[in-house]
Amino acid sequence: MDARREENVNVQKMSKEEKKRLKKQIKASHTLLKHEGIHTVSMPTKSLVVANGGLGNGVRREQLLEALRQCGSPEALLTPPDKPYAFVTFQSTEEARLALVALSGSQIHTEEQVVTLYLNFVERVGSEVQTPQELPPGLTILEEFVSPDDELRLLEAIDWSSQSDGDGMQKALKHRKVKHYGYEFRYDNNNVDKEKPLSEGIPQVCDGVLERCLKENLIKVKPDQLTINQYQPGQGIPPHVDTHSPFEDTIVSLSLGSKVVMDFKHPDGRSVAVVLPGRSLLVMTGESRYLWTHGITPRKFDVVPACDSNRPGPVTSDLRDLTLNKRGMRTSFTFRKVRRRPCDCAFPSACDSQGPPQQSSGPSAPQSDSDASCLEREFVHEVYEQIAGHFSSTRHSPWPRVLDFLRSLPTWAVLADVGCGNGKYLGLRTDLFTVGCDRSRSLVDICGQRHFQALVSDALAVPLRSGVCDACLSIAVIHHFSTQERRLAAINELVRLLRPGGRALIYVWSMEQEYNKQKSKYLKEKKVKQEEGSAPGNLQNSEVSDQVHAGKADEDCGFFTEKNRSTLSVHRNRTAFHSQDLLVPWHLKGGSQQSKGVGKSSESPAGSKASESSPVFHRYYHVFCEGELENLCQKAENITVRSSYYDQGNWCVILEKKLGMIF
Repeated sequence: MDARREENVNVQKMSKEEKKRLKKQIKASHTLLKHEGIHTVSMPTKSLVVANGGLGNGVRREQLLEALRQCGSPEALLTPPDKPYAFVTFQSTEEARLALVALSGSQIHTEEQVVTLYLNFVERVGSEVQTPQELPPGLTILEEFVSPDDELRLLEAIDWSSQSDGDGMQKALKHRKVKHYGYEFRYDNNNVDKEKPLSEGIPQVCDGVLERCLKENLIKVKPDQLTINQYQPGQGIPPHVDTHSPFEDTIVSLSLGSKVVMDFKHPDGRSVAVVLPGRSLLVMTGESRYLWTHGITPRKFDVVPACDSNRPGPVTSDLRDLTLNKRGMRTSFTFRKVRRRPCDCAFPSACDSQGPPQQSSGPSAPQSDSDASCLEREFVHEVYEQIAGHFSSTRHSPWPRVLDFLRSLPTWAVLADVGCGNGKYLGLRTDLFTVGCDRSRSLVDICGQRHFQALVSDALAVPLRSGVCDACLSIAVIHHFSTQERRLAAINELVRLLRPGGRALIYVWSMEQEYNKQKSKYLKEKKVKQEEGSAPGNLQNSEVSDQVHAGKADEDCGFFTEKNRSTLSVHRNRTAFHSQDLLVPWHLKGGSQQSKGVGKSSESPAGSKASESSPVFHRYYHVFCEGELENLCQKAENITVRSSYYDQGNWCVILEKKLGMIF
């Protein structure tokens, strides 16, 4: 009791600013507890959680350590990757108490922003070290493969101002600059025309690199194709496997300039983040070349080991040894040997030479806005009209975090649910002014039967005044738009509807159905519910085998694979995604009656097959890679991305419209 009385006296003595800071600390505690499962305590301990002081906020480990050492001697500092917080353990409780008082409310200037720290006591911290990662089989990284002088000579030999045939085939992609020598790599079909070599072969300045590769038995024959990529800070390349049929086994890539982290992913969900220092050589052969995707996430900072950060190899899983590295300009020289015979690799499931023959019956990936509109009309709008009743019968339980967003809105706020479906989120709070809209008239009719206010409208042109909404929902809608421009337009339409300070919650299906070693709960259940968060890999109404895998390389969103062709794929249930742009089957049990709302859900126990008489409809989806939704939102004007998270097979963001912005 004496301690509590002393605490009350201390609170009464606080200044107005100190009380404000205390309220923010409490709010930070509740936020972490709610969204991250971190339990804070009021009694002093040796350990603290530092809200806003994490790698996810752009705070480097070194900066945070410098601030903490002013209060004592930290025994351990854990900085989880991509998280907006860190954990620190001091040698004594008194040092931790001093840090809480001295640093709560203090500011750190990062490369991008100024962040305010808020500290809270915790009883204990999480695991410090996870299982060490290994490089994918067949992957080798050689440090300092060229000298600084050789690096400069190679970079100076590239004339990016010239696009003539005498200086290689140059392309300006949205995410990077590219030059091709020997043969042009075509991004429309992820292949090369072996009968049309370029007039300019691999430049002589590369001879020294290739001779060393031959001498050290890294390659067996001299390459005849070179692709040079130049990346500005923040640019990347989508996850992909270099197409099997155009090139022989071994591929070598020389990194010049800034170091970068390259992500490798196995079809079974395993992933390894690998540091590629400047002047290092990456060698891919066997499984790493044919089966694992590799890509560079578009971002300005990479999570790297704090100790010996220039060491090539997997990023350490030791949370005591992680910091941020700011990217600079990077140029890669990737050498390949054009294949003159079909690929006979040991990975036929991923091989275009050994795969099933191409089929041309599927729809083509859109090449223009007109194509996109037609694709969406046939494989989104018309499909939902056909399956509306059956679809509605599977939509009843609200998602907890969507419900949290709705609960956070003030009384009598104006809410627009854009793409409301059967209106399941419109009636959850009776003290809000709610209106829904959907492209499907049949679904809007169902909303009317439930006495909800809803209207037929395209998500690209909602017939409401600008700035009239306090909040907007877009749950499982934007992934139905088939180009990046249309997806961005849908986001901008949400922003237009919001008043200054208004917020929008967006959910889209995720490419990653296993994230942070946790599978979506829908993959674990024997009976799967087809809620809007259930991504294609979870659906039980897919019994259609794969067709030809999808369309052109999507330079807008940053993804292409070795299976991307001219037609969209039909996704098979419970298999890894091989393309971001695909068709998802819907088995309509009970035939046409289901479109009128008769019958039960189409879900069946895992492994059971749908009735052969069930009509099958295919919906178009663009599934989002990690970071893609957030990056897309940042291209919208007048908004701030307040939070982003992964929720059971979905990528999600909360946007806020900037104050004073009405358009």
